[in-house]
Amino acid sequence: MARSLNKATLIGNVGGDPDIRTTQSGTRVAKLSLATSRSFADRSGQQQERTQWHRITFFGRLVDVVEQWVKKGDRLFVEGRIEYSQTQDEHGGTRYWTDIIAYEMIMLGSSGGRGASEPPGPGGRSGSGGGYRPPAPRPQITEPDDDLPF
Repeated sequence: MARSLNKATLIGNVGGDPDIRTTQSGTRVAKLSLATSRSFADRSGQQQERTQWHRITFFGRLVDVVEQWVKKGDRLFVEGRIEYSQTQDEHGGTRYWTDIIAYEMIMLGSSGGRGASEPPGPGGRSGSGGGYRPPAPRPQITEPDDDLPF
């Protein structure tokens, strides 16, 4: 059977302070909106900018990191899977939702006037696997003492 992939990678700015909640089963969840923008020239040569808003949901250890470190205006790298859902509104209409369920986040800094947050651990990287892991040390290579022609 062929493998499939559901992956979204975003770099953008946080639109508001994260919303932290606890479900009835006791699971903590963090939600925030992330804005991504692109600039382009339209047919008449005028510069245009388009902003897309993405709903990001965090679970597990990432909720603690988001709660402590992420604020409105911060720049984030987020990697996750796309999930679609629907709900009924009060008028009986169907509302459709698209969420990115984050499993990796890297803090890239702050665009707000308060300065950059101090990141959680080296590099600000916080994944579902327990946080940042430094790269493994490289093995030391020693040259033999013989006189090889190459």
